[in-house]
Amino acid sequence: MEITKIVITGGPCAGKTTAMSWIQNAFTAKGYMVLFVDETATELISGGAPWKYTRNNREYQLQITKLMLAKEQAFEAVAKTFDAEKVLIVCDRGTLDNRAYMSDEEFRYVLDQLHTNEIELRDHYDAVFHLVTAAKGAEMFYTLANNAARYETPEEAVRVDDGLIASWTGHPHLRVIDNRYDFNEKMMALITEISAFLGEPRPLGTRRKYLIHYPDVRDLEKRPNCQSVEILQAYLHSEIPGEMIRIRQRGRNGNYVYFKTRKRMIDGKRIELEERLTQNEYLELLMQADPAYRPIRKQRYCLSENGLYYNIDIYPQWKDQAMMEIELYAEDQQVKIPEGIEVIREVTDEVEYTNPYIARVKYD
Repeated sequence: MEITKIVITGGPCAGKTTAMSWIQNAFTAKGYMVLFVDETATELISGGAPWKYTRNNREYQLQITKLMLAKEQAFEAVAKTFDAEKVLIVCDRGTLDNRAYMSDEEFRYVLDQLHTNEIELRDHYDAVFHLVTAAKGAEMFYTLANNAARYETPEEAVRVDDGLIASWTGHPHLRVIDNRYDFNEKMMALITEISAFLGEPRPLGTRRKYLIHYPDVRDLEKRPNCQSVEILQAYLHSEIPGEMIRIRQRGRNGNYVYFKTRKRMIDGKRIELEERLTQNEYLELLMQADPAYRPIRKQRYCLSENGLYYNIDIYPQWKDQAMMEIELYAEDQQVKIPEGIEVIREVTDEVEYTNPYIARVKYD
């Protein structure tokens, strides 16, 4: 059985409710049993316990987060009892959504009470898909009429949307779907992104890689929509020609999550299949690493800007340059370079700037 848990999030009036119907139809047809974890905050508001009446926000947010986690655990436990090969659990918002409604001090309190950390709370979801509020780029469609729990003005909706993106920035699989499309195209873009994540073939050309001048790290760290993570990855031997198997430790401040990723090319299309590992599983596989490759260590800055998600990688052996990678929705999508980033050149098709090649190169 394959159980995948994803988050559908977004600002007010972004299309989440309709998106759930599209997901149900699209992935049931692909052979998935699709389960939905309803939005917890809306349940509380509809039940007469809205956030605006609380005198203790940190306790309110703690209880929301505990309820969210309990519901998710129940759905996962029930999913394991099903006679199904593929289960997709879709969470209408995830635990990091709550951070957008808390101060840093309140967020630390919630983490302490749950005996967890930001990495674990954020990255226990397999992927996160953010739908941008209609108040950002489709203002004429912004309305409060279709959701009794919605109260934000368009200006407030934009602030909430920005806060949500900032809260999730740093997740390894965050996709932001904005309002460059009409509404049906927006829904199709969401289905395409989820399909690609689940291992459906993704056309070549939707990923761009750039060699950049060494960035101003202090400037990046000041941006609210930028999070840094430490990455240590190694490569395993594969019996399948052309397949690369990578294991990765990802996190910061001593808190890490672990992944195993298989990458293949089939009929000119790239397929990536990823699974979560325990620390012990990761360490055991690390002992079996292919000796032809050295482990790679890098500092990654995940940046959400311009409706895109940028990964800026700094390698310890590079003193005057770094790498930036961008996932696009389509081959012809316009690339916007973040402010403060100086591009040397695009290296998307240059093999010497791939991680496996870098792992083979020896440095003084």
